[in-house]
Amino acid sequence: MPHPLHGIAPLPHLGVIRAQGEDAAAFLHGQLTQDFALLGTGEARLAAFCNAKGRMLASFIAFRRPDGDILLVCSRDLLPATLKRLSMFVLRAKVKLSDASGDFAFAGVAGEPLHAMGTIGPAPWSLADAAGGQVVRLYPAEDQARALWVAPAGTPVPPGPAMDPALWAWSEVRSGVPTITVPVVEAFVPQMLNYESVGGVNFKKGCYPGQEVVARSQFRGTLKRRAFVVHAEGVLSAGEEVFQAGDAEQPVGTIVQAAPCPEGGWDAIASLQLAAVNAGDLHAGSAAGASLKLLPLPYLLLADI
Repeated sequence: MPHPLHGIAPLPHLGVIRAQGEDAAAFLHGQLTQDFALLGTGEARLAAFCNAKGRMLASFIAFRRPDGDILLVCSRDLLPATLKRLSMFVLRAKVKLSDASGDFAFAGVAGEPLHAMGTIGPAPWSLADAAGGQVVRLYPAEDQARALWVAPAGTPVPPGPAMDPALWAWSEVRSGVPTITVPVVEAFVPQMLNYESVGGVNFKKGCYPGQEVVARSQFRGTLKRRAFVVHAEGVLSAGEEVFQAGDAEQPVGTIVQAAPCPEGGWDAIASLQLAAVNAGDLHAGSAAGASLKLLPLPYLLLADI
């Protein structure tokens, strides 16, 4: 039986901010949670843009184009606000930020079409030129290799069978690596979404907005929430609160990202209080809402390594 994650999926929900100019890398290095000063040609970055309290305003998959520009791929729904806020910090830096979503095409690639593209680094966030564009290796889902293809608008889509975008959305959830969208803006410190465990935070780089809070959460043991993959028989949605059955008043978590499961029901990434996970009996929407079943994370948390 063929793997369900196989083919090419259009990704119209994505957009891209382009950073141009000799200070582009240095500017992003000072604003985001990852190292851009040492960004190489064969690697991408998972990174967060935080407010002063360390809460995530946006998340990006970022990489350098052959012409030297740096692209920040993010959810299109929060791009305008993110671009406006990032632009406030440009000041005298020699960098121009713009919405370049119309200049690029995006597709999710999984299975044989990805293998047919040739040599792409095996590690997540590897970057390679392929199929007329650039391909970023993502975290796998259900043991299936996945990648993000980004190419100039008008470039023919890589060959392969069409994949339902809903199936790709499910693979994003099952990868355990969430993308920030409008319903959950400013809801999480990066570690609440396991970003330090999947390459989204560099603790050796210099300052950026919210850096003190992010570092304190990491090194002083103050983190009380983590991201988990969950399943429910009912519909789940980003921003929906999670409760324990015995307490209808105080939510113990939030649904970050959700998608229908091919076998029925819905899967989601949820940021949950560790104490609540240990206690169990979690429900979406209300204490009497759809029961949540925890699924295994597809990667190890840094604390578990």
